[in-house]
Order: sequence, then structure tokens, then C-alpha cells
Amino acid sequence: MAATINDLTQKLDAYLDDDQIDLVRRAYLCAEKAHSGQTRRSGEPYVTHPLAVAHILADMHMDHQSLAAAMLHDVIEDTEVDKLEIIEQFGSTVAELVDGVSKLTQFEFQTQAEKQAENFQKMAMAMARDLRVILVKLADRLHNMRTLDVLGAEKRRRIAIETLEIYAPIANRLGMNEVRIEFEDLGFGTLYPMRAKRIQAAIEATRGHRKELITNIEAQVGEQLLKDGIAANVIGREKHLYSIYQKMRSKSRSFTEIMDVFAFRIIVESPDDCYRTLGSIHSLYKPRPGHFKDYIAIPKANGYQSLHTVLFGMHGVPIEIQIRTKDMEQLANNGIAAHWLYKANNQDASVGSHARARQWVQGLLELQQNAGNSLEFIENVKIDLFPEEVYVFTPKGKIMELPLGSTAIDFAYAVHTDIGNSCVGCRINRRLAALSQPLQSGQTIEIITAPGANPNPSWLDIIATSRARSQIRHYLKHLKSGESVELGQRLLNKSLVTFNSSLEEITSEQQTALVKKSGAANFEEILEEVGLGNRVAYLTARQLLDIHEDDAGSNMVIGNREKPLVIAGTEGMMINFAKCCNPIPGDDIGGHITAGRGVVVHLADCRNYHEIQEKDKEGRSVALRWHDNAEGEYRVELKVEVEQQRGIIASLANKVNSLDGSIESIKVEERDSKSSIIHIFLAVSNRIHLARIIRRIRVLKSVVKVVRVKR
Repeated sequence: MAATINDLTQKLDAYLDDDQIDLVRRAYLCAEKAHSGQTRRSGEPYVTHPLAVAHILADMHMDHQSLAAAMLHDVIEDTEVDKLEIIEQFGSTVAELVDGVSKLTQFEFQTQAEKQAENFQKMAMAMARDLRVILVKLADRLHNMRTLDVLGAEKRRRIAIETLEIYAPIANRLGMNEVRIEFEDLGFGTLYPMRAKRIQAAIEATRGHRKELITNIEAQVGEQLLKDGIAANVIGREKHLYSIYQKMRSKSRSFTEIMDVFAFRIIVESPDDCYRTLGSIHSLYKPRPGHFKDYIAIPKANGYQSLHTVLFGMHGVPIEIQIRTKDMEQLANNGIAAHWLYKANNQDASVGSHARARQWVQGLLELQQNAGNSLEFIENVKIDLFPEEVYVFTPKGKIMELPLGSTAIDFAYAVHTDIGNSCVGCRINRRLAALSQPLQSGQTIEIITAPGANPNPSWLDIIATSRARSQIRHYLKHLKSGESVELGQRLLNKSLVTFNSSLEEITSEQQTALVKKSGAANFEEILEEVGLGNRVAYLTARQLLDIHEDDAGSNMVIGNREKPLVIAGTEGMMINFAKCCNPIPGDDIGGHITAGRGVVVHLADCRNYHEIQEKDKEGRSVALRWHDNAEGEYRVELKVEVEQQRGIIASLANKVNSLDGSIESIKVEERDSKSSIIHIFLAVSNRIHLARIIRRIRVLKSVVKVVRVKR
């Protein structure tokens, strides 16, 4: 039977005053009127849903404004009631909460994923203003998950995946353990109904065998604590379905192995009692080495506090024990939601949990600002919703919390963005270490920086935190933008020479006219688009000079259109070298402007380049030449035919290294019992450097033939 408004007011009598309860009741009546005639898929009146959401929040002892927002959370989206009406009747705070929870209905989205991402992005921004937005949303999602059966199979599956990927981790991140567990079990039951039923049946079958042993352990622990004068409540804990399933999968263990572990929770009066309890039970059962965790001294990122230990119980049975106070238990179950209960009672016991949640939400805002779009933002958020942490120290002894699998790069960005951007190395426990090395709890990390150092794009493959990922992408995006503007200037100037003009001669009026015509924000954006290959430089030059097709020839300087663009090798990410032919300084080259990548450089006689030229209808091909003093190292492939001889690869490597060639990789193909083909991939500075290496290789007795590979 569905709960009623009277049932709700009875709950609220326990902790709210009459005026506050009256506001909640008025919100219910408003929702009932607004949703009149609307029904859920189950056939029930629609108002039963917001009422159920309010009941969930009432069980958490949430404040009256959150409860009113829960009643009204769908009226803006699904009825004719607007935000102004809610402000007039219930105040701006309730209206902002309702607006934050409401979906984005006024926009059209290309994909379902984009829609979800945009909705979550909007909610994250609302969370920054008021954390209660997410609590109302979690309660809303929880009731929807409880009533999922009436929906179609595909929609059920989509909602369940979203819940497991986003909402369950958020509940965990905010310390709302009970909500997280229910999300996980409901999501698991929806996605894998047969697996869930089998695990549930197996639990029921083993419960009878386990009951006697659990009772005996509870009695022994209780007696020991009573003997030591510690007032405590000992509770046998049962693992929930999804955690059992995850452990079976991640640790490749059978159900019986998982269930062989008995779990208990001991609730005591004070933190001092927690440590006394630990000593008491360690005298009763022997602790398992390396399995003690103190989350009281160092709480988890979500504010969770408890002592964890694993013991060898009677008959050698492993026992997992959690020891915490009543307040810690309250915070472990309700997390951030407990903050408003304490606030109402003029206590500050959960301020730490609340501050941590606020810090996390502020971090979300930073991610949102640096993300290119909503999909990138939600990707970063998923990374940030980590289940476990490592605790490391700065050289000055400050504790830093990082997700499991973090590297020194993550640590550097957690300290400060500038330290991350200029990071070149690290010391772990005063010893030099690789930046890619995963960190472990208890280590002291020191970051080595250098002026002028820049983030490496390869770091994106080894980092674990969303902050580091967001900041690196942000830096590279701006770097790419600066490089593309510079390349755009060069390409446009080259095309303007064709018309006997240059960028210096272009007036601000001409620039403004093109900006207005193209709809760009400014002229720099046009240059960036040219550099990225999204606009053709030749056509842009004509638009700047207002030259039409008919009179283009009269303004053109013959022969200058193909004046080559000079490549120095220092242009950065907007000059890319084709992997099909691997051009190096000294080669005859040509280029093709590709959208998003800038100029792709090919050998002039490359087959792929000729095909591109033949198909080029937009004038994207561009003449290129190397700068006389081109810098850098360039990849080439050598094909070496050799007679079989012991140590031939070592001899080849020595010859290449003796001339400062850098070997990237070697691949061997056996032709027959007497000969082989060796492919050497190496980096050289130019054609002269390559020629010297080839001559040095040819003098080896077993070498039959050496050729440079141009595919």
C-alpha cells in the first residue's frame, strides 16, 4: 500500500516544527493539483511518485525545503507550473532546488548519451549552489529504480546502467552507503536478473548453516568486550548481492569462498572505545597481518570513518570486523544527508563530511569549465567517482588523498596546476622514480619541476584523476589553438601573396567584414580554423579581398600561388608527418590540409599524396619545402636483407648507435634458412644523417641490401 501525506507528516513530527511541516503539506497539495489527471506507467496517480521521494528524504531526516522540492521536482518539467509560481508560494530556495533537479526539456540533442551528459552537467552546476539538489535527485532515482518493472526492457537496461555508472558512485562519494547498496542491488537485478536470483538463492541456502557460527562469534565477542568494560552493540553483517558478484568476478573466486568470510560491525560510544575494542578483539582472535585499516585517523574522501580489521576466528574462519561510533554509523549510512539533521540540532559533527562534499562539487565545477563538451565532462566525472583511495605525503608532511592507481603526475596536479604542467620527474621516499609508477599509501612524494617544461600528451594514458586529465587536455587544447592560429597566419599569408597582398596590408575593416560574414567570434578564430584545416586558406584570402570567381585571375600574381610553405620541424601539433612515407628534412615534400589536424606532410612522390591531389576539389593541397636548418628527429624505416649470422642484430644496432641514430623498434622476417629481412624503425635528423647510417650498415659482411621503405 502506497504511503500517504498523513504518514509523511507523522514521520516529520519527530524532527520538524509545525510551520515547516505545513510548508511540506502545501507543497504536496500544489503537486497534487499540478499533476491532476496524470498517471504513472503502473496506473497510479502521478503524485504518488513525488510523495514517495519525499518519504525517502524523510527517512534521512532531511530539512523541510528539500522535502518541499521533492514534492515539486517534476512540476516545472511536466506541468504548466513555472519557476516564478514556485518562488511566490514557497520561496526562492525551494524554486532553485526544483529547477536544479528538473531536466533539460527545451533543447534538442543528437544522442541519448549527449542528453544525459547535458542533464548531469546542469545538475552539477546546481549542486555547486546547493548540495541538496543531488540528494533530491538521488531520492528521485531511488524510487524510479524501485518501480522499474513497468518499463520496457531496453529502457530498464539503460536506466540501470546509468544508475550503476553514475548515481551509485555519487551516493558512495557522498557517504550514503544505504542508498548506494540499494542502487547497486536494484541495478544488478535489472541488468542480470538470472545471476541475481542464483546468488540470492545461494545466500538463502547457506544462511541456515552460517547462523549457528555467527551466533557463537557474536556471543564470544560480546563476552570479551563486557569483560573489558566496553559497552558495545555487535551486529552480524551480510554482504549485499552486487558486492558478492563483484568479488566473484574481480577475484575469480567461487561463491563458497566469498561466503566463507564472516563480517561483523561493532558500534561503541566514543572514538577512544573504538581503539580499546580493537585491542580487546585482537586479544580474543589473532589479527591477519596487513589487513588493518584506520579510517578514523585518516577518513575516506567521502568522510567515512571506521576501524577495519580481519581476524582468524574459531576453526580458522576469516572474520571481517568494522568498529565505529554511533555518529560514525549514522554518517556511514546517510553521509552528507546527515549534515542537515545535525544542523537542525545545532551540532557540527558532520561539518567535515559536508566540507568534503562541497570540495568535491567545486572540483566538478572546475572539470566542467575545462571540458570541451558535456560528454567529456561526464567522462571526467566517472573517473573521479573512484571507490578506493591511497594516502600519500608531501615533503612537508601534509596528507594527500588520491584514487587508487594514481601516479606522481596526479599528485603534482593535485598540489597545483602549474606544478603539474612543469613536472619533469619525481622522488618517491627520497629516491628518483618514474612518473608512471603507481603510488602506494604512506609514500612521501616530491615533484621535480623545470621552467619551460610542458605536459606530455602520453601522460593521458597513465593518470588516474579527473583533475589531472582535465588540466592536461585543457593545456594541450590551448597549445593546439595557439599553434593552429600561427599556422593559419602562414597559410593565409601564402594565399594572399597569390593576389599580390599580405596580412599586413589587410585592414581591420576587411577583417571585421569577414568575421561578420562567417559568424566567427573574432579574426583569430578564423585564423585558427584555417590552421586546423576547417577553412581553405585560398578561399578565405578571396573572401578577405572580396574577390569573386570572375575577377580572381586579374588580381593574381602568376606563379606565386605555389610558392612553398617552409617547414622547420618546430611547428608543434599542427604539422603532422604522414606515416605512409615518413618524410625527413632534405626530401621533396608536399602537404594536404586535413580538418582538425592542420597540415599533413607527404613525400612529393608518395602514392597516397598523388591520390589526394587528384581528388582535391577544394584547394587543400599545399606546396611545401624544408627549412635549411630544420630541427628535430624524424621516423624512417630501413629494410635490411642479411645472410644468417650470429649477432647480426647487435652489429646493426651498434652501427646505428655509433652515428647517433635512435632505434625505436626492430622486426625480423625469416625468408629461408640462409637469409632474413630485418626492418629497422629509427629516428634521424635529415637525409644526410640517414645516408651516413645506410653507408655504415652496408659495410657489414652479412648485409646483402639496404633500402629505405616508402609505402
